[in-house]
Amino acid sequence: MLKVTAGSDVAVSGRSVITAARGSAYETKTSRSVALLIRLRTVRLPVTASAAPGASLCFSVVLCVPGGLPGQTGSRFSGFLSVFSGSQRRCLPRAGAPRAACSGRWSGFMCGWEPRREPPHPANPRDAVEAGELRPLYMDFQATTPMDPRVLDAMLPYQVNFYGNPHSRTHAYGWESEGAMERARKQQVADLIAADPREIIFTSGATESNNMAIKGVARFYRAKKRHVITTQTEHKCVLDSCRVLEAEGFDVTYLPVQKNGLVDLELLERSIRPDTSLVSVMAVNNEIGVKQPIKEIGRLCRSKGVFFHTDAAQAVGKIPLNVTASNIDLMSISGHKIYGPKGVGALYVRRRPRVRLEPLQNGGGQERGLRSGTVPTPLAVGLGAACLIAQQEMQYDHHRVSMLANRLVQKIMLELPDVVMNGDPEQRYPGCVNLSFAYVEGESLLMALKDVALSSGSACTSASLEPSYVLRAIGADEDLAHSSIRFGIGRFTTEEEVDYTAEKCIQQVTRLREMSPLWEMVQEGINLKSINWTQH
Repeated sequence: MLKVTAGSDVAVSGRSVITAARGSAYETKTSRSVALLIRLRTVRLPVTASAAPGASLCFSVVLCVPGGLPGQTGSRFSGFLSVFSGSQRRCLPRAGAPRAACSGRWSGFMCGWEPRREPPHPANPRDAVEAGELRPLYMDFQATTPMDPRVLDAMLPYQVNFYGNPHSRTHAYGWESEGAMERARKQQVADLIAADPREIIFTSGATESNNMAIKGVARFYRAKKRHVITTQTEHKCVLDSCRVLEAEGFDVTYLPVQKNGLVDLELLERSIRPDTSLVSVMAVNNEIGVKQPIKEIGRLCRSKGVFFHTDAAQAVGKIPLNVTASNIDLMSISGHKIYGPKGVGALYVRRRPRVRLEPLQNGGGQERGLRSGTVPTPLAVGLGAACLIAQQEMQYDHHRVSMLANRLVQKIMLELPDVVMNGDPEQRYPGCVNLSFAYVEGESLLMALKDVALSSGSACTSASLEPSYVLRAIGADEDLAHSSIRFGIGRFTTEEEVDYTAEKCIQQVTRLREMSPLWEMVQEGINLKSINWTQH
């Protein structure tokens, strides 16, 4: 009999079978002579005297085989372990499974292991990535973030055990799910932004939230107000929503931004008209990381009697936000930007003074009638857990991300000349670093840095070969806009990853510049702007 406690590394000989769960300790039996290392990662366990028969406790584990199984060196297992009180579940490879095939994914809550054979080594690097054999370092945290294991731990029970419809009011299954959903709404999402829980509307993500806010407000008040204001550097879903309104007869003003990416408050004030219903300005830009003066914009809009919406997908959980202090009337939130699950987000809609929306979809009248449809309880719980963790660790994360970002920028700029940081150097979120490398094509650099996951702009527009519209809006030269790379740093980024990325970037930029005739001309003192280029 072997006792395994939370956070410990324990060597277990053979197949491990869970037989009991009491408090934060687990007892396991072993029946084979293959040594396995079980590491309980980020375990959040209820402290109870005992667990009722049939109850389940879920947590994440990583299993490593020291020295590997016979015939398979360095085997590594990862998955989820469910603990059943009063019953036994096998939690390692099934008896009789080929030893060379003991590599795969846990089949989820039932803890069955599904062995699979590794495919032959692909010749195409992309195929190798898809096969899981080649994994670049992840430095693209503005596109999405990996789910925090603690978020997954919170979600798992509601995926398989507490599966009731949260809108079913006649039985315990519905009550359990509704309780979990409302706890996520009140104690986690609402508390993070200092809002009333009744002001939180669960959605499928920030894109839906932005569409609901912009189209909903404009259409509800269109009888008296038909003017909307936004900026040229907003996310594409905001810009496209405004274009839809223009097609419906609304007047939209797209404000230019200054060279540093910030909104000119005086220009904004002059642009507000008596028939302006809404001003929409992004809190933190997803490409250059610039933080807009949200409090000043909110104060201005409130004084003019205009509703203020902010797309805070890149800001919530990363910088402190208070919707009351900032006079924010509507705010969009995304789950997968704050280490939560994909497919869930939220829209904050102020109740006093009340903001009215015309819903985009109709049905059962869920979410105050603004967003009909069954709320996915596991995703709502995951968003709540992500917000709770972000609130607890925001200060530490911000300090650490700032340190890593400064380390990256200093290493690159000390070694490479003609590197430009895009956006305001002070008013910015440090985890989003956008650099332009003069005389280097950004796409070529991305190809050269294939072992680091980076991007040249927003993931929503990365398929386009056109230079970033955000960089063009801040007045970046066409060649510098084409040579930009966005480095995303987050909670799980390490110093070693930052150092490796900086070294590879320096190495590849130097190599590409040596191949560039433009770089050679600059080294000879030729001013490229003075050349009259012709097309053939």
